[in-house]
Amino acid sequence: MIELAVLDMAGTTVEEHQLVYRALAEAATAAGSDAGPEEFHRWHGAMKREALRNLLAAPDGTPPAEHVVDAALDDFRARLSAAYERTPPEPIPGVVPALARLRRNGVRVVLTTGFDREVVDKLLATLGWESGVVDAVVCGDDVPRGRPAPHMIHHAMELTGVHDVAATLVAGDTPRDLQAGTNSGAAMVVGVLSGASTPDELGRARHTHLVGSVADLPDLLGLPA
Repeated sequence: MIELAVLDMAGTTVEEHQLVYRALAEAATAAGSDAGPEEFHRWHGAMKREALRNLLAAPDGTPPAEHVVDAALDDFRARLSAAYERTPPEPIPGVVPALARLRRNGVRVVLTTGFDREVVDKLLATLGWESGVVDAVVCGDDVPRGRPAPHMIHHAMELTGVHDVAATLVAGDTPRDLQAGTNSGAAMVVGVLSGASTPDELGRARHTHLVGSVADLPDLLGLPA
């Protein structure tokens, strides 16, 4: 029996029109990165500090000075905030009723994200998700390492008192989400097709299921309406 659903935010539960990836690419380019689209795509789902640190590394792999990463991260936050003001994020269709159905049937729900807490608090306020929609939110700056490390998933278990990864489902829209789910030992690792990755990209990462949306999870689990 699944007791905990650990769900990514952007592209998985939240439609934000991939503005996060545009803001990340713009901030990295402004800071001097010459990475191409494929390299930016490779960092989808990662902690944003980690992504910028790698995107701004020298050709020989030398990491940038931390103050350079800090400045790029501040620029990313500003660009994303402005983009969200122009085009506010919204729940992916059917997700809010699905989250309510999961919780009504005893499944705790935790959102995970590569965003830091400052960005997440603004995003939750925009969505009206400050309370009563999910049980907890784990941000990239809450754990030592982001995806594909399993730390956010294990922290979600700590926050909700779930002790067994065999009672945990992980869902996300990027290969990193699925890799983190697999690395955590979760019983169900579900790719969703509502976000940044194609079926082929998700299919190449280890998973147990591919579905169209988080809205499909209650039926996948056979939960009563």
